[in-house]
Amino acid sequence: MSVRPHPRLATLAAPAPGGLEGPLVDRYGRVHDDLRISVTDRCNLRCVYCIPEDVTFLPRAELLSFEEIARLGRVARALGVTSVRLTGGEPLMRRNLVRLVAQLAEIGFSDLSLTTNATLLAPLAAPLAEAGLTRVNVSCDSLRPERFAAIRRRGDLATVLAAMDAAEAAGLTPLKVNVVVLRGENDDEVLDFARFARATGRVVRFIEFMPLDAGGHWERPRLVPGAEIASTIAAHFPLVPLEGSGAAPAERFAFADGLGEVGFISSVTQPFCGTCNRLRLTADGAIRNCLFSDDELSVRDVMRAGGSDEMLADVLRAAVGAKHPGHAINEPGFLAPRRSMSMIGG
Repeated sequence: MSVRPHPRLATLAAPAPGGLEGPLVDRYGRVHDDLRISVTDRCNLRCVYCIPEDVTFLPRAELLSFEEIARLGRVARALGVTSVRLTGGEPLMRRNLVRLVAQLAEIGFSDLSLTTNATLLAPLAAPLAEAGLTRVNVSCDSLRPERFAAIRRRGDLATVLAAMDAAEAAGLTPLKVNVVVLRGENDDEVLDFARFARATGRVVRFIEFMPLDAGGHWERPRLVPGAEIASTIAAHFPLVPLEGSGAAPAERFAFADGLGEVGFISSVTQPFCGTCNRLRLTADGAIRNCLFSDDELSVRDVMRAGGSDEMLADVLRAAVGAKHPGHAINEPGFLAPRRSMSMIGG
């Protein structure tokens, strides 16, 4: 799938007024200060809720170079973006990622994080921290080795658990553990993950199954609502809501006895669109203003045609300006995005 340039930018016309000044505010007053950067669509796993076994990845020439990503990062920072998260695919499959982290760290973001399946993380944790990475989110959908392998279809649980230890030893904290809960597959492990959070101090976040799987097999009956998960946990371990989550997607709760924290990302049943502050950059250089929208504007085309930083800023402003009030998943006319999560970046 190719990305399309904004009509106003297709001929590299003069930049719109505004220059390199922020903030990025949409028509509904939402300030966009969080940028998710996908560095690759490739992944070494084939999770059942994300990537099919038979998948074709983008040609490497279509991916943004580190220098192009860093350039866009500098423009975004000038427009008020303060937080960057590197995603994929599996971002650690991108060679020399430590170099990109160092380039982005020099820009001065207040938060520079990474979402990973952790299969390649252990030996890279310390170098990433030294380069300027601040923390990691680790995907882990089961604490039972055989089930972990069945859901991920590759990899092993022991490697991921060891990588969590390595990340904490390197100072990449707070470490968050992302769990996609699937009805009839791993929903019976909710309390196991709650106990894991209490025992380790790691923040476990339960994520609803979203219509972003490449195979198109998403079905609402497979979704376990966040409220149901919270109720299950609270019946055994009382929870206290935490304030101050702001635009963060997770609804946060502490255990009432002080032993840890859990979160619930209920994108389908309890959308948080009203406070969304995120933009996404795909690995092939498309700016997306919503996970669930196919609207894309290409910064790669602008850069490779010799466009200025002001023109890149114009793309970001155009993307934010076109953002809808919500993702409309629960409306009758909703159509799942053509790109899967691995192609968009989390």
